[in-house]
Amino acid sequence: MNDVLLVARREIKIGFRNPWAYSFLILFTLFSLSLLLINSQNIVQGYTGITGSMLSLILYLLPLMTLFLGSFSLTAEKEEGSWQLLSTYPLGTLSFIAGKYAGLSVVLIVIVAVGYGLMGVISLLMGASFAFQTYVLFLAFSIGLVLLFLAIAMLVGSLSRNRWQAMTVSVAIWFFLIIGWATILISLLGKLPYPLIKPSLVALTFINPAELVRLFVVIKLGGGSVLGPEYYEWVQWIRQPSGTFWFVAVCVAWVSILIAIVYGIWERGRSRG
Repeated sequence: MNDVLLVARREIKIGFRNPWAYSFLILFTLFSLSLLLINSQNIVQGYTGITGSMLSLILYLLPLMTLFLGSFSLTAEKEEGSWQLLSTYPLGTLSFIAGKYAGLSVVLIVIVAVGYGLMGVISLLMGASFAFQTYVLFLAFSIGLVLLFLAIAMLVGSLSRNRWQAMTVSVAIWFFLIIGWATILISLLGKLPYPLIKPSLVALTFINPAELVRLFVVIKLGGGSVLGPEYYEWVQWIRQPSGTFWFVAVCVAWVSILIAIVYGIWERGRSRG
């Protein structure tokens, strides 16, 4: 446990010195404020046009930021020789991976929290803000995206040889899961027999963490009706008292599987020298 904390503390120090982090913080805050101030209402509550636009903004920005920062952190260990040095110490591979994940999570969540804090304070001063429950759901949405995509970013960083390769793969994954997902989903489901559409839709949604978190938050905001009849069972499931618990359990399983794969990659590389 001490090793995990040491690695996490080191990662936090490096993360807050990274200019990329502050660039994304500024972008996130500016665009969030712009969308909020365009709204003509004083208080934004539930699923509306402005909350839908805000969700889209978060969905475009946060996964890309997380993929870049997370994958660059691991490839930097290879390029700068830090991992070769650390591997000579009695530091377990799992402690290294868990510490990296924990440290990067803290950095990214602090960036998101500061961005929301600035947005909340400025918007209140200017007479426009989100309702508290809506605000909390946006924060939960953002943290969920960060934690899930950070696990993907660590897998990308583990498989990439340098930052350029990590950036290329990160952009490809971001484009596939965020930009091209709807088109890919429609084209795939359109080729299937009707009885297979719903189970295939469920399976594909679990594959895409962005879509999984988006559905949860949209339904919690009261916008389940906009999703269409194909998602009726999702709406019923998430609205249940145990819906939040099972959603969190799915997210934990998602992250755990990817971290286990990352651990296997680094452990195999360590044993080979």
